[in-house]
Amino acid sequence: MVSRVTTVAFQGIEAVPVDVQVHVGPGMVVFNVVGLPDKAVAESRERVRAALSASGLALPAKRVTVNLAPADLPKEGSHYDLPIALGIMAAIGAIPAEFLEGYAVLGELGLDGTLAPVAGVLPAAMGANALGKGLICPQASGAEAAWADKDMDILAPRSLIQLANHFKGTQVLTRPAARLHGPTGPLPDLAEVKGQESARRALEIAAAGGHNLLMTGPPGSGKSMLASRLPSILPPLTPRELLEVSMIASLAGELAEGKLTDRRPFRAPHHSASMAALVGGGLRARPGEVSLAHNGVLFLDELPEFAPQVLDSLRQPLETGEAVIARANHRVTYPARIQLVAAMNPCRCGHYGEPGHQCRRGDRCVTDYQARISGPFLDRIDLRIDVPAVTAADLISPGASETSEAVAGRVLTARKIQEDRFFDLGVACRTNAHAPASIVESMARPDDSGLAFLRQAAESLQLSARGYHRVLKLARTLADLDGLDRVSRIHLAEALSYRGQDMSRRAA
Repeated sequence: MVSRVTTVAFQGIEAVPVDVQVHVGPGMVVFNVVGLPDKAVAESRERVRAALSASGLALPAKRVTVNLAPADLPKEGSHYDLPIALGIMAAIGAIPAEFLEGYAVLGELGLDGTLAPVAGVLPAAMGANALGKGLICPQASGAEAAWADKDMDILAPRSLIQLANHFKGTQVLTRPAARLHGPTGPLPDLAEVKGQESARRALEIAAAGGHNLLMTGPPGSGKSMLASRLPSILPPLTPRELLEVSMIASLAGELAEGKLTDRRPFRAPHHSASMAALVGGGLRARPGEVSLAHNGVLFLDELPEFAPQVLDSLRQPLETGEAVIARANHRVTYPARIQLVAAMNPCRCGHYGEPGHQCRRGDRCVTDYQARISGPFLDRIDLRIDVPAVTAADLISPGASETSEAVAGRVLTARKIQEDRFFDLGVACRTNAHAPASIVESMARPDDSGLAFLRQAAESLQLSARGYHRVLKLARTLADLDGLDRVSRIHLAEALSYRGQDMSRRAA
C-alpha cells in the first residue's frame, strides 16, 4: 500500500511542494528513505522509529520505502520527520489516509514522540495556503503559521499522540492564534546624543530617503551611538514588509516562540564575519546578515577591518536588493533591500586630522587604511560625513537635544511624499534611494540654475554615472524634507557636499 503526505522544500523564501510517498510491502525488513535526502533527512528513520514506538505503534516487519518526490530536488532539514511518520501511520491503517489529504505537514520528532519547532514554518504556511491546503506543524510554531491566513486550517499538536487523537475525535486541537512580540523596551533615543548636529542631520536625511551612510571619525566620537538610534526614526514596517522580514527570520530560525516582531531589523555583524555569514551561503545556502537586515539597517562598524573581498560581495545586493547564492546543484535568491550604515576611523591610529596629533607613518597611515575600501563599494554610499570628537562643552551643555519622535515625524512625512510619487508613476518602490535609474532624472530634475551647477560639479568631482544618479536621489530627498516639488541648487549643493568630503581625503 502507498500513502501520500504533502510537505515542502525551501528554495530561498519559496516553499516548493514535496510529495512524501510511503510504501509498506513484502520483502527484506528495512527502512529506506530515497529522493536526495541530506544527512538530517536520512537520520529521520531512527527518530521516526523511536517516536512511533513511544506512541504505542511499531514499524511492521516489512520493507518500508519512503520516496521524497520530485526525486531530483535536494531535501534538507529535520522537518520531514512528521510527514514521514504520518505517511507510515496512514500506510499501516493507524490513521485514515484521507484525513491528511487537505494538509501540508512539517515538524521534527523527538524520540518520545513530541514535536520540536522547525525553521521555515511561515513560508511553508504561505506555500500550503497557495495550494489550498491547511498546515500541520509543531505547537511552538503554530503562532507563526497563523499569520499566513486567518481562515486557514492549522493544527499545532504537542506530540504525535495528540495529533492521532485529534483525527480519532477523542481530542480536539484548537487553531493557534497569531502573536506579536510585546514591547521589549524603548529604542535608543536621539535626545541622548550630545552635539553632533551635522551627523544628526545626515542621519535624518538617510532615514528619509533610505540612503546608505558612512561616518568617519576618531574613537569615541559617537558613530556607533548614532547608528544605533537610526531605527528609532524610521517609519514602522508595513504589513507587506513585516511579512517579508518574518519569512526570512523564519527560515533562519530566529522567530522566538513563533512570535513576529514589527520592529525593523538592525543587524551589526562583527568585522570578522565571513562572506557566507554576510551575504549567505554554507552547505544549505542559508540567508546571511544582508538578508536578515532586509527592510532594515545593516550596520558595519570598523568598516576597513572587514576583509576587502567580503565588502565587495555586498556591491551586488546594494545595487539590486537581492542576494543570489549560486551552487552547483541549485541557485537561491534571498531579498536584501537594506540600508547600509558604516562607521570607521580615519586611519589605523584613529586620530588623523585632530589638532596636536601626528601619525607615525604620516599620510601613508590614512591612505593605506582607507585603501582597504574599494572605489566601487564607496560609490554606492550616498552620504559620507565626518564625525568629529565631542567637546567637553557639548557634554556639559544642559540643553536637551531633539527627540527621535520629533525627527521621526519629519521622516514619515518625507516618506509619504515619496510613496505617493512612486504610486503616481506606477513604480514598485518606496524610497528615493531605491528608485530605478529610468525615472531618476525626471523625478529629480533640478531647475535651470541647479542644472548648470550640477553639470559643473559633476565634471570637477568626476562623478560616475551611478554617482550622478545618487546625487540626484539625495537632492530629491532633501527637497522632500523641505516639502518642495522641485529640486533646487541648494539641495544639489548639500547632496554633493556629502559625497565630496571623502573624495578629497582619499585624493590627499
